[in-house]
Amino acid sequence: VERCMSVMQSGTQMVKLKSGTKGLVRLFYLDEHRTCIRWRPSRKSEKAKIVIDSIYKVTEGRQSEIFHRHAEGNFDPSCCFTIYHGNHMESLDLITSNPEEARTWITGLKYLMAGISDEDSLAKRQRTHDHWVKQTFEEADKNGDGLLNIEEIHQLMHKLNVNLPRRKVRQMFQEADTDENQGTLNFEEFSVFYKMMSLRRDLYLLLLSYSDKKDHLTVEELAQFLKVEQKMNNVTPEYCLDIIQKFEVSEENKKQNVLGIEGFTNFMRSPACDVFNPLHCEVHQDMDQPLCNYFIASSHNTYLTGDQLLSQSRVEMYARVLQDGCRCIEVDCWDGPDGEPVVHHGYTLTSKILFRDVAETINKYAFIKNEFPVILSIENHCSIQQQKKIAQYLKEILGDKLDLSSVITGDSRQLPSPQNLKGKILVKGKKLPYSLGADAEEGEVSDEDSADEIEDDCKLNNGATEHQVESFIRTKLESLIKESQIRDKEDPDSFTVRALLKATHEGLNVNLKQNLDTKEGGKKAHSRSLMSNFGKHKKAVKAASKYHSASDDEESQQNSSGKETGQLHRLARRRKTVKLCRALSDLVVYTNSVAAQDIVDDGSTGNVLSFSETRAHQAVQQKAEQFMLYNQKQLTRVYPSAYRIDSSNFNPLPYWNVGCQLVALNYQSEGRVMQLNDAKFRVNGNCGYVLKPQQMCKGTFNPYSADPLPASPKKQLILKIISGQQLPKPPDSMLGDRGEIIDPFVEVEIIGLPVDCCKDQTRVVDDNGFNPVWEETLTFTIHMPEIALVRFLVWDHDPIGRDFVGQRTLAFSSLVPGYRHVYLEGLTEASIFVHITINEIYGKNKQLIGLRGLFNKNPKHNSAETSGHYVRKRSIGDRILRRTASAPAKGRKKSKMGFLEATEIKDSAS
Repeated sequence: VERCMSVMQSGTQMVKLKSGTKGLVRLFYLDEHRTCIRWRPSRKSEKAKIVIDSIYKVTEGRQSEIFHRHAEGNFDPSCCFTIYHGNHMESLDLITSNPEEARTWITGLKYLMAGISDEDSLAKRQRTHDHWVKQTFEEADKNGDGLLNIEEIHQLMHKLNVNLPRRKVRQMFQEADTDENQGTLNFEEFSVFYKMMSLRRDLYLLLLSYSDKKDHLTVEELAQFLKVEQKMNNVTPEYCLDIIQKFEVSEENKKQNVLGIEGFTNFMRSPACDVFNPLHCEVHQDMDQPLCNYFIASSHNTYLTGDQLLSQSRVEMYARVLQDGCRCIEVDCWDGPDGEPVVHHGYTLTSKILFRDVAETINKYAFIKNEFPVILSIENHCSIQQQKKIAQYLKEILGDKLDLSSVITGDSRQLPSPQNLKGKILVKGKKLPYSLGADAEEGEVSDEDSADEIEDDCKLNNGATEHQVESFIRTKLESLIKESQIRDKEDPDSFTVRALLKATHEGLNVNLKQNLDTKEGGKKAHSRSLMSNFGKHKKAVKAASKYHSASDDEESQQNSSGKETGQLHRLARRRKTVKLCRALSDLVVYTNSVAAQDIVDDGSTGNVLSFSETRAHQAVQQKAEQFMLYNQKQLTRVYPSAYRIDSSNFNPLPYWNVGCQLVALNYQSEGRVMQLNDAKFRVNGNCGYVLKPQQMCKGTFNPYSADPLPASPKKQLILKIISGQQLPKPPDSMLGDRGEIIDPFVEVEIIGLPVDCCKDQTRVVDDNGFNPVWEETLTFTIHMPEIALVRFLVWDHDPIGRDFVGQRTLAFSSLVPGYRHVYLEGLTEASIFVHITINEIYGKNKQLIGLRGLFNKNPKHNSAETSGHYVRKRSIGDRILRRTASAPAKGRKKSKMGFLEATEIKDSAS
């Protein structure tokens, strides 16, 4: 392995294959910290790298899509390998000059990946910290001589958002500069300088308060701190000695069994004092209840890497989501050439992959991270012949994983539990009606296509001509104007035709060029004219969408029943049937798909009602309690509207709040909604199953009520936001590291039942992102803590709004009390230091609002809050005011939000 490492670090010339171009020869090498692969030459310079942490898998040979496209190239398979990395499973396809080099790289990468997956959280924290300090030093060393002079240090201070007087910086520089080479710092000296600069006054004062004003803690004092502040039970002297041995830096202190300020800082910044409860890293909930008593992590159109119209389908997406804890995956099956069924998004330009490859990937990755059951949601559009192929592949490849005969369910009317179904794969699909004889080989079943919301003339058929492709895209976009009824309630800009066009435009450029350039004669001109037509059309759609949003309100105030009957009439007219073969029907046991116009409980178990978000939204609005009761016996799946062709995600909260188990999201789309989903499922070891609260499994309550659970105690969360550490400049900062030093403030948002949704924020600290101090307390009351999420956001305030810096979202039940660090997601060192207190409150607790709060009261705001069904649309003027509001004032009233407005999101940048 060491030989592999040294070969990789010295670099290897390889050919990097890209689609549609000849291969590029580049020098690939492993950086000296063994944390990322880099290559040169590259226009991206510093950014040309792949972090080892982000690699999902390395495959040997010519397996990837890009290798298949370059089928004519006569590369030796033993010289080829592919690295899959990042959230979208991008592939880096490489060809070495001999098999020996390829083997060296594959072995080395697999070793590095295994090391990362095996190390514990403390080792990982230490490794990422050391790497960060080293990288910071190297980036500051502009001339590459391995030394930093005072000018380079001043530039670094600006980059790190430190605003210290030059005199103070020079003084620390001189203290750290101890070797004979005066006037510069080498890496060891820089590490000392960085430690001086990072000395934490807040932690020093905390240590003094428990150490009787000494500069260290004895074993007894440390034990006292852990019991009183950190609320830890069973703190033994051995445990405290272990902390001193692990975290103390000075050998002198270790001998005397005391913890100095540096050791105390290391301990407080370690995973032991993270805000997330370490017990929740493992499965700790009761897993013996029926499936319908759990929220289940679910993915929509799992195979897609991007939008719903033009993106690539990849089998690697199944590997990724299964290892990320997703337990319900979707497979859209269509007839393919040579009698081989394929998977892709029907009626669109998404690429196709073989069903067989999908089944093999699922078989390989389903139970690597956890053994709880996987639900395979099959959307079947195949002929009887190819359906038989699908059934055959499933049986051959998945084998015993499909055999449910040994599963014990105590009660035949109840679904089995995740525990009983460990290691099993449930096929969710259509079942032949019982009225058919058992000997009938095939029969008719209703066909519910998830694209059914879109009119038939918007569907692209296979073998389309260029003209059809163009008219297809136009029709599809025109159909989007009809989306007024499912306007996004999250972000006024996120789910409109505008955002969608922007998201799809880039994909169109790439894909249509690829699709059309393969045809001979006049191809370039055609793709240009297509894009210019598309541009003209964009303006028309924009105008139409503006007109539409203006007429929305009046439309929604008219009697909605007429609209519903019209909709049902159209559905009745379109209800199609398809032929289903017995072999595929027999694989469906507990998860029989039933498309839902409404909540119909016919008393049978094993049905999965499927709602599009539009219909589910209506059901939640009109029959929330009935919906909750239904979800106590059966499974419900909610999937995104077919109009979300940019793969945006809807707000899952309303559906979780009535107990819908399978809320299917586009896992390839990063942002707020996936962060909420991650936080929800991290509570139970990220195993994909989270137990619903008792009140949702028995009895019922109105989630929209102002006091939904009067008999249950509420929780009071008291959050003291103390300080921030190493907060970077916003990711989209125009001047990058040279931009101004940030003016940060913290916003905390509670997300859960409508009555619990609210936000509050600290004041702004000017010109300090390195160690800002807020020392402010925010208080929240939570009616249903079991499903509440807490979101910490850091913003950079500026005169015309605010810029997103970072976030961390956690389930309320995963918070641990005491002094804690909240590390921001995806940022190595950035954190906020908080103190958490959680109290129980009984009876009605109206929080006292200060006098200023009384004067701030906005009657409109409160009416939106009390009636869950009425959602106030903000005017444009109102929105502009919000964006340009001056710095948040201290003591200002918490913003309470009406349920759907509660998700009004500006941090989609994340």
